[in-house]
Amino acid sequence: MNKENASKLWKIIQEAGDYLQGQLPDHPNHPKGRNPYAHVAICVKSKFEKSYKDIPDEKFTEVVEYIDFLKKNPS
Repeated sequence: MNKENASKLWKIIQEAGDYLQGQLPDHPNHPKGRNPYAHVAICVKSKFEKSYKDIPDEKFTEVVEYIDFLKKNPS
């Protein structure tokens, strides 16, 4: 992904993390609460099998749509 798109995507990930703050269900591995920013980044990496920076530019819209899905479906 080019620098401009990677920067935009990081900002969208941060906004999703802000939105999900306090919404993720409790988990025994995270007694102090879950990190929503890490959650979004890990989900993106898991789905696309690459760090958000390494995903091709052509998939930018698909990644944004997936992040929107994560916001609507906190888990």
